[in-house]
Amino acid sequence: MHHTTHIFAILAVFLTLCTAGMALGADTYVVDSSHTTVGFTVRHLVINKVRGKFNEFRGTIVYDENDITKSSLHGTIKTASIDTDHEKRDKHLRSPDFFDAAGHPEITFKSKRVDQEGDDLVLIGDLTMRGTTKEIRIPFEITGKIKDPWGKMRIGFEATLRIDRQEFGISYSKTMDNGGLIVGNRVNIELIGEAVLQAS
Repeated sequence: MHHTTHIFAILAVFLTLCTAGMALGADTYVVDSSHTTVGFTVRHLVINKVRGKFNEFRGTIVYDENDITKSSLHGTIKTASIDTDHEKRDKHLRSPDFFDAAGHPEITFKSKRVDQEGDDLVLIGDLTMRGTTKEIRIPFEITGKIKDPWGKMRIGFEATLRIDRQEFGISYSKTMDNGGLIVGNRVNIELIGEAVLQAS
């Protein structure tokens, strides 16, 4: 009888530890594309900026609220969904001069780790665009966690970064008479959105 009680005690401790581990572990969230923007700006004729966005994308965030450095992100963008509110320009951006959407239909990002630098959070991972993969740094912020009116848990996020398109094989380099680039090399990217907790 004493032996049986001992076994049950061990099982109870084990189950308690497992339950605690689940409660403290990371949760999986799926990016809500209807409330998320993947936007960018790039210089045009040196003096101006063109704004655009991608309309089709998906992403999964593993968010550890207790230790955010254990969090991760995996995202995919459809290159053909680029939208600068100008049909002719968008067609050119989908061409081999820029994204080559037919040959490279997706842009992907897969995180490796999250670094905490003082009060700042930085996502480190591999960005693959037009067949070229490079490690990039994405400063980001989790803007909050809330239950929506329909009972679903959501997190908000914001991130900004700058890349050089030439490093990813987007090498269109036509210049003006004064030598300035028609399309700038440096692209500012802004991610603003929400992600919804998935049932475990």
